[in-house]
Amino acid sequence: MDYTAKLDDAIQRLHDEGRYRTFIDIERRNGNFPHAVWTRPDGGESDITVWCGNDYLGMGQNPVVLAAMHEALEATGAGSGGTRNISGTTVYHKRLEAELADLHGKESALLFTSAYIANDATLSTLPKLFPGLIIYSDALNHASMIEGVRRNGGAKRIFRHNDLDHLRELLEADDPDAPKLIAFESIYSMDGDFGPIEAICDLADEFGALTYIDEVHAVGMYGPRGGGVAERDRLMHRLDIINGTLAKAYGVMGGYIAASEKMCDAIRSYAPGFIFTTSLPPAVAAGAAASVAYLKKTPEIREQHQTQARILKTRLKAMGLPIIDHGSHIVPVMVGNPVHTKILSDMLLQDHGIYVQPINFPTVPRGTERLRFTPSPVHGPKEMDRLVRAMDALWSHCALNRADLAG
Repeated sequence: MDYTAKLDDAIQRLHDEGRYRTFIDIERRNGNFPHAVWTRPDGGESDITVWCGNDYLGMGQNPVVLAAMHEALEATGAGSGGTRNISGTTVYHKRLEAELADLHGKESALLFTSAYIANDATLSTLPKLFPGLIIYSDALNHASMIEGVRRNGGAKRIFRHNDLDHLRELLEADDPDAPKLIAFESIYSMDGDFGPIEAICDLADEFGALTYIDEVHAVGMYGPRGGGVAERDRLMHRLDIINGTLAKAYGVMGGYIAASEKMCDAIRSYAPGFIFTTSLPPAVAAGAAASVAYLKKTPEIREQHQTQARILKTRLKAMGLPIIDHGSHIVPVMVGNPVHTKILSDMLLQDHGIYVQPINFPTVPRGTERLRFTPSPVHGPKEMDRLVRAMDALWSHCALNRADLAG
């Protein structure tokens, strides 16, 4: 077999479909977020504004976070030195897990190197703990949840997105004595819509199922202390396992689950994705713990974040742009064509110094390609004005007129 030719074919298919992904080489400048420097293909540099980052609150450059990381780095060095079971558990890891358990009102929390790994490792391990487990998974769950459910070797049922009637049908069709778990998200990151948490918890109670919620795009940003949508809606006590990330609102790196002490103990004891992975560097754990603690006490940052999202959505709507607005902080502008989406993204970057990555299949279904904006409290009026002017000019002036783009 000509392996190189096969690789060429696979990559060419992506180019032909207009969804080949390129890395934009940027350098974030400390204290200057959301501004950054873009290294152009010709080797030159340009100042840009990042409008698609997941550092939703700018905590990646918060002085409190940086000070904690510097202190831990000086005290312990760069790496953790091992897995959590073999020399890789430090006071910084335990401190962070305690902060996270407190954040979600749970007995315990368990750290992973990413929320992807936390989802994958936990969901793939649960059938080992509950033989015969049936997992009911929302059709639009994140790829990490899908992978964990797919790999666990147990039974799975996929219910239509946020369709409670369909979920009920599936639950009713199965053995009432079989162990069950419903896996879903609080905020679905591509459309920005909310999962019906209370109604799902009601179904879980009725059918004796556990609940597993992914709050990745909500922790730090919703609720009085940043515990997520479940905290905002006073529902955390009804959720058995809460998944979250430290790499978005908290501005650092890592993922976790929060649950009962016995659940976390069982997962840490059986999940290969936890057992055989080097633990987070102590400095990263220290920075994340400082960020979680800080955001528990600063609800004004969350309020500013929501205000910025509302302003951007209002202004884009006023221009007639096809945005999706479910009331969250996610601002998707629908384009519907991968080639057009890439062209818009390139022109925003090259002509206006605005960086927003095109979102194409398989992240979203074909025909729903989009630009996904993530405003933050540190995107000021000047940045907002520049973005709105650029979108207005490109949407109405280019050869890609609005009708073409929408179709």
